[in-house]
Amino acid sequence: MRKFLYIIVFGFLLVAAAAFVLRMYSEELTQIALVPSAEYEDQGELEANAYADPAMWFSRPGMGAPNDPARWQPQFVEGRDILPTPAEPVGEAPPSFAVFFVHPTSFFDGQRWNAPLDDGESQDFARIFVRGLGSAFNQAAEIWAPRYRQATFGAFLTGSDQAQQAVDAAYRDVEQAFEYFVANTSPETPIVLAGHSQGSLLILRLLREKVAGAELQGRIAMAYPIGWPISLEHDLPALPLPACAEQDSSACIVSWASFADENDPGLMLMQYSQSAGFDGELRGDSAILCVNPLTGKVNDSGEMGLNLGTLVPSSDLTTGELVRGAVPARCDERGLLLIGDPPEMGAHVLPQGNYHVYDIPLFWANLQQDVVRRVRAWQARP
Repeated sequence: MRKFLYIIVFGFLLVAAAAFVLRMYSEELTQIALVPSAEYEDQGELEANAYADPAMWFSRPGMGAPNDPARWQPQFVEGRDILPTPAEPVGEAPPSFAVFFVHPTSFFDGQRWNAPLDDGESQDFARIFVRGLGSAFNQAAEIWAPRYRQATFGAFLTGSDQAQQAVDAAYRDVEQAFEYFVANTSPETPIVLAGHSQGSLLILRLLREKVAGAELQGRIAMAYPIGWPISLEHDLPALPLPACAEQDSSACIVSWASFADENDPGLMLMQYSQSAGFDGELRGDSAILCVNPLTGKVNDSGEMGLNLGTLVPSSDLTTGELVRGAVPARCDERGLLLIGDPPEMGAHVLPQGNYHVYDIPLFWANLQQDVVRRVRAWQARP
């Protein structure tokens, strides 16, 4: 009996020690697990006409709604009543515009720096992300969402040269897809650039390298690089578009990063503060751009009654239902979007109250209306 009690006590001590290590060194352990230890391996350039192949797109015109994940339309559920989505006032058609959407990271391999295009698991997750996130832009006449050899998740946990090479490789694919998209949309059609997380980082680079100062800039009606921290001091001045100050502002940028009121964004803020902004200076503790998705205004607050519909996903993320009035939103002094005590969203909420995966689903219906309103305002400008 004494030996048994010793074993039990030892087990409790071991669990307590493990919990202490995880709490004290969770960031370091995360990096060890997810940052590849292998040397960077260049996968080479895509063929010059690679994006002429429809198979290189998750979404593009001509695919048809059943086969196009970005054309998915979830339904509202209120009690037992299922109501249609109020995307537009009755009898008023949305304006014509084209969306270029870049999906977030769906590759978590700790052995390779970039996802091969034939990696089935990452491609399946990417398609789910296009369905759950890109579908918020489904009022567009055209939605284009390319496949690309994304950088692995661990590349964003280190500042190594190999990590930068991985991001550069992902950007080259997206840049090539974007050039094909521009060449195959009418020059009269306004463009909306959108993405989430890694996709937003690549959208911001497109803005700096392909849009700023070019004739194309006159066609950019809106940019939604959501879920990637944009420094008001070190990033925003280097971009060709300003932050969206009002809900009917256009040719501007909307972005936010979602956290519960009880949160600890330490890892995200550490990576943010230690990285260089677009001006070459460290971002430090500079405030992050926060455009409130409920009010459409920068550094604003909105009560949950303004939330037109949160997309609450199924356990496998393949479907979901819209619920009205579920989540408030408040930009804090750091530029984080605080969402109160949020509803149950599933198993993919990150530690310490980080709702990064759900940045768009939390405000899905508001974003659907936001882009239509802003494109319409853009078209009405002199």
